[in-house]
Amino acid sequence: MSNFQIGLLGIAALFALLAVRVPIAVALLVISVAGVWAVRGVNAAFSSIGTLSFDIAASWTLSAVPMFLLMGAFAFNSGMTISVYKVFRMWFWWLPGGLAVATNWASAAFGAISGSSIAVTAVMARIAIPEMLKYRYDKSLATSVVAASGTIDALIPPSIIFIIYGIQSETSITDLFLAGVMPGILTGAVYTALIVTRCLVDRNLAPPTGRDFTAAERRAATFDSWPLPVLFVGIFVSLYSGATTATEAGAVSAALALAIAFIRREMTWPVMRTSLIECCATTASLFFIVIGAAFFARFMSIAGLPAQLGTLIQQSAISPLAFILMMSVIIILLGMFLEGIGIMLIILPIIVPICRQLNIDLIWVGVLVVKLIMIGLLHPPIGLQAFVVKSVVGDEVPLGTIFRGLVWFLGAEVFIMALLIAFPDISLWLPRQLVR
Repeated sequence: MSNFQIGLLGIAALFALLAVRVPIAVALLVISVAGVWAVRGVNAAFSSIGTLSFDIAASWTLSAVPMFLLMGAFAFNSGMTISVYKVFRMWFWWLPGGLAVATNWASAAFGAISGSSIAVTAVMARIAIPEMLKYRYDKSLATSVVAASGTIDALIPPSIIFIIYGIQSETSITDLFLAGVMPGILTGAVYTALIVTRCLVDRNLAPPTGRDFTAAERRAATFDSWPLPVLFVGIFVSLYSGATTATEAGAVSAALALAIAFIRREMTWPVMRTSLIECCATTASLFFIVIGAAFFARFMSIAGLPAQLGTLIQQSAISPLAFILMMSVIIILLGMFLEGIGIMLIILPIIVPICRQLNIDLIWVGVLVVKLIMIGLLHPPIGLQAFVVKSVVGDEVPLGTIFRGLVWFLGAEVFIMALLIAFPDISLWLPRQLVR
């Protein structure tokens, strides 16, 4: 059996293990060690376990992940994010579906300090859904807007998934952060247009709230939300002024969130303890998956699978656009069965070398991959975001009602993806401007 065939067999075996619910990190490690054993022998397989695991765990760049996670944990658990929804509600109440529009932009704002779509969705579901149902909003709209807008956080820096992509693809994390800004704003804008248009056509979806807010109330609420913009500006200034690297910016952001919590007298021992535990648990889980992915990338490289697939694609004269479309379909299909970071870490060892051979910009590809993975969080049968919302609302809203509302947002995502593929400058314009 050739190395190429061993590589293909390894991929098939990986999906077989995932199909029987083996944890993705375990499946990656088992298949990779077995594959390297088959190609290079037992000594090569086991000697790399210690060195590669240490190299990943000790990675300076990857240490940004726990820092940004800690920042988000401090911000969430100290309550500094709650006031943001109030601000957007006061400013957007007059629009058709104003509460849903406010939820959309508040979720995007939360994403700037979270790094976790699930965390954003869980928090917003508790805050926004009861408020919308109180004003007799359609249940499918109220729940689906929370589930859909929770995915915008992956594009808004700092994004954990962009950090992992940057490490795995050896691309600039700073450029990836910048590249996600415009697609994130575009997604929020398209969602807003969708909500307003639907509510104009069908007034029963979102009856008027009948509540106005004075200028003084808006100013007071805006001032009370100052921690979030301070955190966001602090990250951007430290990162894009050249004063810090992406990793150092993570440490700065965590320290800034801690300082703000102390200033607001919201940092108590229970908040500190909960934040540290959440950060450690999430970091351990992510690092375990990343280590497994590193082994899988090593196996794919040794088997020569990416190089041979790249050669086959070049010989078949497939265009870069056709490859991007093919990649998109594969990621969407995988999103029906696997979680997002797992999908990315499985496919990157294969698609990154091919993109390099086809001279496709890896920053642009990173935005597309992250966007496609976020779409996978919305559609059945997994639809993790829908299940997160369902866990909060309980029996009050059936799961089918949530997915019915998400169909509209999935249609919007098709439009957004078409724009991002047709016009790469939506993603690349900002990095190019700030690199000059």
